[in-house]
Order: sequence, then C-alpha cells, then structure tokens
Amino acid sequence: MTDHDMTSKEAPPAEINERPSVETQELPVESTTTEQDDAQEQEVQELNEDEQRSLLLEKLAKEHTKLKETYLRTAADFDNFRKRTRRDLQAAEIKGKEEALQELLPVVDNLERAVQAASDTSDAKSLIEGVQMVLRLFEDGARRLGIERIGTVGKAFDPTVHEALQQQESDEAAPGTILSEIQPGYLIGSRVLRAALVVVAKPKQKSVEANGGYSDDAETQPPKAVTSEDDAVQANED
Repeated sequence: MTDHDMTSKEAPPAEINERPSVETQELPVESTTTEQDDAQEQEVQELNEDEQRSLLLEKLAKEHTKLKETYLRTAADFDNFRKRTRRDLQAAEIKGKEEALQELLPVVDNLERAVQAASDTSDAKSLIEGVQMVLRLFEDGARRLGIERIGTVGKAFDPTVHEALQQQESDEAAPGTILSEIQPGYLIGSRVLRAALVVVAKPKQKSVEANGGYSDDAETQPPKAVTSEDDAVQANED
C-alpha cells in the first residue's frame, strides 16, 4: 500500500465535526418554553388568589349579615323584656296598694262611726272603748300585711330601729334603756318602715358647784368667809 492510498482513506472523518453546531442551536428553544410555563403558572396562581379573596369577602359578608340579624333580634327581645318588666312592676305596685287599702278602709269606716257616736253621746268611756277597738282593728290589719310594731319601753336602745329625741336621768332604769315612746315605729318584714321616736335613760349626775366641787346639799357646803364681828358670831352660832 502506497502513501497515496493511506491518505485517501483517512480523509472522510473530517465531515463528522459539523454535528455539534446543530445541538448548540437547539438550547434557546428549551429556555423559552420554561419561561412560558412559569408565566402560565404564576398567572394561574394569581387567579387562584383572586378567587380565594373573593370567597373570603363573600364569607365575611354573610357572617356580617348573620351577626347583624342576631343583634337586631336580641335588641328587640331586650326591649320587649324591659317593657314587660315595667308593666309587671306597675301591676305589682297597684296590687300592693290595693291590699293595703283593703285592710285600712275598715279602720277608716270605724273612725267615722266613732266620730259620729261621739257627737251623739256624752259618755267618754264608751267613746274611748270605741277608739281602742279601732286601734285593735288597725293592728290586726297591719299584722296581715306583714307590718309589726317596734318594741320600745323597757327595751335597750337600738339605733337601727329607734331614734332618740331626748335623754332623761333615771335611777330606776339602766343607761341606754328606753323610758317612754313619743311616736311608734313599724317594721315590714325585716325592713324598717318607720323608726320609733323614744326617750332614753342616762345616768343621774349630782349638780356640782364650780368653786370647789361641792354639791347643793347644805351639809356639804363650804364654810363662808368671816368679814365682820356680826358674821363671826353668826358663824359660831351655826
């Protein structure tokens, strides 16, 4: 084999070097496709966010409407309850007054009869008995209404039910004891309807003179000062 023949056989491989240039030109096409896909995904994501925002706003609007309806219904119920309570209180007040007047009207009737009887008779004793009967009738009616008279004379002074108008010295009663009643007081249940006006005992004190602490008794009077002979004779005679 000659040198010429070897040269002719090695020549064809030179054509193989053209293929890599074709593969290099295809890369930009793949990059463009990826960018388009990313843009489409971002657009889809933005659409989903808008839909979610719309759904959230719609949900909030429904909740707002529901809460508003609940508030209006509650306000109407409360207003009806307030009006019903006011009516019930007024009815209870009227009923209480009616019960009290039903118990007091017989007392008034008997007082009118007593006044009429007093004008027709001169018997004071029968008049007093009639008035006492009216008082007993009042006490019975007050008891049925739950009204009780506050005890006073002989009891210890209680500032929650008694009101002292005066203090009076006394040797017989202990200090703080009620001596007399000026105006009766009443309880309705455990509540004070009117406090009793009373006179309360206090310790009896001896009057003391300012010049030495002697009392008014003659035996404890201090000796008088002698100012003349006549006074001296008088003092000796004493």
